[in-house]
Amino acid sequence: MPNYEYLKDIEKYGRENKIPILLDDTLEYISKILEEVKPKRILEVGTAIGFSALCFSKYLSEGGRIDTIEIESLRVEQALENIEKVGVQDKIRVLEGDALEILPYLTEEYDVVFIDAAKGKYLEFFEHALRLCKKGGYIIADNVLYKGMVQSDYNKHKQRTAVNKLRAFIDMVLENENLESKLIDIGDGITVSKKMR
Repeated sequence: MPNYEYLKDIEKYGRENKIPILLDDTLEYISKILEEVKPKRILEVGTAIGFSALCFSKYLSEGGRIDTIEIESLRVEQALENIEKVGVQDKIRVLEGDALEILPYLTEEYDVVFIDAAKGKYLEFFEHALRLCKKGGYIIADNVLYKGMVQSDYNKHKQRTAVNKLRAFIDMVLENENLESKLIDIGDGITVSKKMR
């Protein structure tokens, strides 16, 4: 029996250690989608300490599974520990490595793809997400407004590339005719795309 009570500790640890984990209002919004979809398969790009995958695992249909990809080995270790503590090892599979090297080898269809990793690579992640997401499924990308920088004129040189890439990403998502997409200004901004064909 999963012990979801432990999620509070994981969230607290994440916030205290400045580990990027889902903001409450973003989680609430995504949870409503998952509740409706009752996904059998979820793909997540960017595991961190496993918080979002653990939250999403509550909404899997019977026998469902989440595949989540993480590049940092320390994070993988922490995520695996947290998955074990909650007791959902049968529901979450952590794939360690660079998502752009792992994604080309994935072949199954997913009901939901969640992107929350390197902001400068969202366009590339999305290409794979489109291929892997089944018709009628959802692709959700987090932090697309990047602390408000995407919508403002000012951005430091260091962030300029990521900001420009995120702007291009948002345009591409909203203009893609195979998707029904919206940009939602909650948390740090998310795009939600339903694959229509």
